[in-house]
Amino acid sequence: MSPAHDTPTEVTTPGGAPLTVRAPAGTPRGGVVVVHDARGITPYLRSVCERLAAAGWLAAAPHLYHRQGIAETPAVGGWPTAATDMLAFTGPEIAADVDAALAYLGTAGVGEANRAIIGFCMGGTVALAASTRAPLAAAVSFYGGAVSTPYWDGVAPLVELAPALRSPWLGLYGEEDALITLAEINALRDAAAKAPVPTELVSYPGAGHAFHSDDRAAIYRPEAAADAWSRALAFLDEHATKAA
Repeated sequence: MSPAHDTPTEVTTPGGAPLTVRAPAGTPRGGVVVVHDARGITPYLRSVCERLAAAGWLAAAPHLYHRQGIAETPAVGGWPTAATDMLAFTGPEIAADVDAALAYLGTAGVGEANRAIIGFCMGGTVALAASTRAPLAAAVSFYGGAVSTPYWDGVAPLVELAPALRSPWLGLYGEEDALITLAEINALRDAAAKAPVPTELVSYPGAGHAFHSDDRAAIYRPEAAADAWSRALAFLDEHATKAA
């Protein structure tokens, strides 16, 4: 893989999909597509990309709201607005934007054996779905929803998709999630175990939805967030740093 330390932080793919990119100081150990939560490309999401770059990864976050002409949902509307806005996506649109980000990693010199995906909230849903159809080395889902009921046309519930995972998958969930029940978490763990690849789902007592979002004090859970992030980096190291 070639060095990417001079990569610009905002790029547009040939198909017109914008990406937020963060690159490490030296040669990347691999590349990670970072899929945002329902709020879009927020300072929090950019900080996630920066953390990945600090760990040696070339991070590329597609702006899924670009078809609506925005990078993030209006903050004044809060979660209800974001939850409504995210339902405007379609499965093919999401897949096209993820594929554009993966193609960008390829042009930056990151081979398929070193490309991974990580997502948060609805991005966690996207990460698992992408791992059932795209050539990836690893996938990580932080509290991805639509476990038993789909969000978008063309994207089945996660319990139906999980047995078809094509790359190792790590799920990170809070057991007090108001949007995802503990029964759904357990069902997803069982479904993922049927896949022909290594899978693991870790759930945290006392943590709810978006427990990794350190920009939201009311729901941020530092201990769970730190453990989950450590596990995510270790998972990427294990599965996405193979020789191309």
